[in-house]
Amino acid sequence: MGNRLFKEPPPPPPVVLVPPLFDFPPLAARSRMLESSYNLLFGKLALKCLFEDYFEDARHFSTRVMFKPIDDPHVDLVATVSGPLDHKPEEQIVGNALFRWQSDVDDPHTFMDLFVSNSDPILQVRSCAYYPRFGFGAFGTFPLLLAKSRASSEDYGVMGLRYGSGNLSMGATLMPFAVTDELPRTAWLVSKMGRLTAGLQYEPLYGKEDNAKYKNLQNWSCAIGYGGGFGSPLSPSFNFNLELAKSSQFIASFYQHVVVQRRVKNPLEENEVVGITNYIDFGFELQTRVDEAQTSKNNSESTFQVAASWQANKNFLLKGKIGPLSSSIALAFKSWWKPSFTFNISATRDRLTGSNSCGFGIRIEHLRGASYQRADPNYLMLTPNKEHLAEGMAWKTGKRPMLQSNVNAGNFDGLPKELRPFEKIL
Repeated sequence: MGNRLFKEPPPPPPVVLVPPLFDFPPLAARSRMLESSYNLLFGKLALKCLFEDYFEDARHFSTRVMFKPIDDPHVDLVATVSGPLDHKPEEQIVGNALFRWQSDVDDPHTFMDLFVSNSDPILQVRSCAYYPRFGFGAFGTFPLLLAKSRASSEDYGVMGLRYGSGNLSMGATLMPFAVTDELPRTAWLVSKMGRLTAGLQYEPLYGKEDNAKYKNLQNWSCAIGYGGGFGSPLSPSFNFNLELAKSSQFIASFYQHVVVQRRVKNPLEENEVVGITNYIDFGFELQTRVDEAQTSKNNSESTFQVAASWQANKNFLLKGKIGPLSSSIALAFKSWWKPSFTFNISATRDRLTGSNSCGFGIRIEHLRGASYQRADPNYLMLTPNKEHLAEGMAWKTGKRPMLQSNVNAGNFDGLPKELRPFEKIL
């Protein structure tokens, strides 16, 4: 009788581990309001991270320390040291530090930072104020101390104004303290219509002073991109872009972020863990000259590169890239302690000299916290099976499972910040 009245609870449903991304959002995204949207969209920021992150220069090292005080989350410090592994008189070890104050912990768009370095600029101040309710923002970069005399106009400081919304971004920068008549320094306009994004940027770098530089086509760049699925890093995304830069260089690029799930049998996890989410990124970029005069003088300006990365879990990341002059492979290991520790090593094969070389990097970080999430197998499970019938919400132990319905509805409360989508700003 007792066995009939007190039945054992049903076993917990099978779940899938959802690891955090190695670096999301990337540090470059924290200062995106200081840059032209044209220089960050069209897959440029994602491709830069894919082609450069964890790929160290040959026979060089880099270290980075990132800390946030426990009692004041509005400030943080990022310090880096890099240089050659073997002593070279022509190369020096470069060290710099960036102290940042952010008005809102969850909003990186309004901030001020102080940059110090043993190379130019020695002391620099950057500031940005953005009001998402109205879409307007102002920003500026001001070098205060330089080792050399102020030679270029940018050495006197740059200021800018911008407007941004979910479908439009426009802005301009100028140099108010420079002795020059160039106005503006840059100007851009980017618009998004569905999956199609188009942009135009003006930079007055070519032409004589007595002529209107906006009539010179070499001062104009235009791009068009097609892509979708950028709501969250948990959703697959892709982007294909075509750009004509300075009316002289044609750039074609493609970037794809793939979210897959594979089966896993980990003795260190609970029995209900049946799979793990992996992130695979692929990028291709082709650059070639379209002006015959320049192409005949320097053929090396036409090049291409292909790269791919695979994050197997929250601890291991494997990357590789191939180009006409060299090939590189990188392996990174990350421990999610507090603070977290990342060690990466890369090997490069120089096709011109036939030599092989290595570089390594060490990163210590206390800016982001992350952990595994438990997801219902209905979420992106590739192979149908009986585990799809499990009711993920029936198991309340630990963290709440993340369901595909929540992602489609825009409910990301069950996810850590690094897995939530960007703000609705183009």
